[in-house]
Amino acid sequence: MTAVKPMQRQFSPVDQCLAEAGRALEVLAGAAHASRPNPAGRPTAADRALSETEQHHAAGLMRVNHVGEVCAQALYRGQALFCPDAATRKMLYDAAGEEVDHLAWCADRLKELHSRPSYLNPLWYAGSFALGVVAGRAGIGRNLGFMAETETQVEHHLESHLSMLPDNDVRSRKIVEQMRDDEISHRQTAEKHGALPLPAPLKAGMKLMAKIMTTTAYRV
Repeated sequence: MTAVKPMQRQFSPVDQCLAEAGRALEVLAGAAHASRPNPAGRPTAADRALSETEQHHAAGLMRVNHVGEVCAQALYRGQALFCPDAATRKMLYDAAGEEVDHLAWCADRLKELHSRPSYLNPLWYAGSFALGVVAGRAGIGRNLGFMAETETQVEHHLESHLSMLPDNDVRSRKIVEQMRDDEISHRQTAEKHGALPLPAPLKAGMKLMAKIMTTTAYRV
């Protein structure tokens, strides 16, 4: 007698959208947890204290990084939502999972610096998710191209932060270095699987939006 295979449950677009709304609330409420240990480890008495000015500056930079991870989480989940290719969809969800780690690490560091995430995170999330949905409908090559270009710009952004963080802020540096390495891996994965270059005007538009976001998030 042949065994009957159980039918896989198919989720309707409404179910998927509700699931994403729940995920958005989890991210924005700070309830998302990292799956990997914080690369900075636990705070110890050996950690060098920062001056008030250094602490304020480091907090501003880590708030920007936290916003970047809010955007990345929303962007990749938006790209994956209606992506018809299962392998590409899995790649995007895997990347989004690592971005959750970054999100949690940045949130931890902000608490250590006696600071807070951006008040505009709901706006950043909604805008990035909508952009991701549009990219996800542009075909697999463009979808992956968007991922590769995003990671290229984030990689440069994190490199600049490593030069801007206070020299004695070792904990923030360890977090940013691991984030940079992960973003490089995401870019390389997208390129390996057929990412297509984006048009120059789109790249320029992405850089402009990133500039607006980072400038605002440092303070708000």
